[in-house]
Amino acid sequence: MPSSRATARSERSAVYRYVASRDELLTLLIVDAYDEMGDRVDAAIAAAPAHPRKKLHAAADAVRDWALAEPSRYALLYGTPVPGYRAPADRTVEPGTRVVVALTVLLDSAFVEGRLPASDERLPRSVRQDMDAIRREYGITMPAPLLARGFTLWSSLFGAVSFDVFDQYGAQTLSDRRAFFSHQVDALADLVGLP
Repeated sequence: MPSSRATARSERSAVYRYVASRDELLTLLIVDAYDEMGDRVDAAIAAAPAHPRKKLHAAADAVRDWALAEPSRYALLYGTPVPGYRAPADRTVEPGTRVVVALTVLLDSAFVEGRLPASDERLPRSVRQDMDAIRREYGITMPAPLLARGFTLWSSLFGAVSFDVFDQYGAQTLSDRRAFFSHQVDALADLVGLP
């Protein structure tokens, strides 16, 4: 019977019959994970009632549920970067931005429908320029301050999910993490002004 080390060596070399390198394998795994999470978010938004806050909750729950069911894959996307790996932008940017695009479309639609009030919040000049460039590139209607709040929503959502997935709260801190997460999503909805 071959040793486990010999078996591992042969299985590792067998992988390279199908992919050219470690980086190619990582890219395939990353794209697959982003697409699966994006599919879950898209389906959740489509199935949710036509109310912006409910759609946000559905999207956020889909991210959290997928991440908790797939912690290793979530860690590949949002955990410690793999040393020496540089994701090829031409293959990873589109799948990697599916969730933020879905959230942005949700907010922009709410703004266009008159359900998300405009903000006259002052932004640092560089932030306004960045937000305006993104608005032009993607045809976003909502003003720069709302888009900046959308970016805060996005990063905060993934921060909350990461705290849960990587058990940063500790085992005995929160008795009902789902209820706390729902509270966090409501706070983010309030931040951006969703009804």
